[in-house]
Amino acid sequence: MRKGFLVTVTLFMILLALAACGDGGTGLPGQPGTGGGEPTVIFTPIVIAATPTPPPPPPTPTPRPKPTDAPTKAAEPTQVGATAVPTEAPKPSIDTPMLDIPAGSFQMGSDAGTADSKPPHKVDVAAFMLDQLEVTNGDFKKFVDATGYKTDAEKEDQKAWTAYVEGKENHPAVKISWNDANEFCKWVGKRLPTEAEWEYAARGAKNLGFPYGNDFDPKKQNGKESGLRGTAVVGSYPAGASPFGVLDMAGNVWEWTSTKAEHYPGNTTDSKLYGDNNYILRGGGWFDAENFLTAYYRNSGVPTTANDDLGFRCAK
Repeated sequence: MRKGFLVTVTLFMILLALAACGDGGTGLPGQPGTGGGEPTVIFTPIVIAATPTPPPPPPTPTPRPKPTDAPTKAAEPTQVGATAVPTEAPKPSIDTPMLDIPAGSFQMGSDAGTADSKPPHKVDVAAFMLDQLEVTNGDFKKFVDATGYKTDAEKEDQKAWTAYVEGKENHPAVKISWNDANEFCKWVGKRLPTEAEWEYAARGAKNLGFPYGNDFDPKKQNGKESGLRGTAVVGSYPAGASPFGVLDMAGNVWEWTSTKAEHYPGNTTDSKLYGDNNYILRGGGWFDAENFLTAYYRNSGVPTTANDDLGFRCAK
């Protein structure tokens, strides 16, 4: 565009010069002449620079993304057919109430008992917790249903605990060996009581002969004289509670402890009670008479022993 403009101006100047030459030397009107006529006017071409077209502005640079402008990470693809990690099934609720047994001292054993119960001796017991009631058929069934456990009696094809369940969910579980009782206690996060814990919970610091006092009362426990000839619903004899409120510590069923059968200090009795693999049983059962129902009478059995008057309770 600039080149074309200059050419046009130059041509225009040339035409003006030619026109001036054609006047025969005559000056323009009103202008004085010299010599042989008016001088020739020479026009110097004026170059008019065109205003340059501004270059287009540079493109606006794309701003760098801020940290928050970073692209969102794509979600991890879901694996088709992936196996979910199984979660452990919750354990069934066992609602047996537990009682706090405070620390204390008592005289364990008795001169009034059999040779195995002698001599009485002082024992200190740390605080612990004890089931107020014996473990029932209903609770033992929850354990079996959850774990598939088979009792020792079942393994030996004996009449098992299941034969005593129908209509007796709230009766104490029977035909329970030491092994069976120990496994149940572990499953519920508890343990079997020691022999000293059991006796202390039964007779207290006053060293009672029976859980409810020093005089035998056949109406305060399910023993031979109750005439039931079988187990009773747990807790059926509230008048027979121990000083700490523990029920059925005399009669109903014998109860396992965690203690191996050993002589008391100073006792050298030769008895079938003792043995490397014998565990102490306490409390007497529904078929037992007065002397077996005392708080200090000692019995024992091997870990696989299972009878229809043999059960347990848990401690913690």
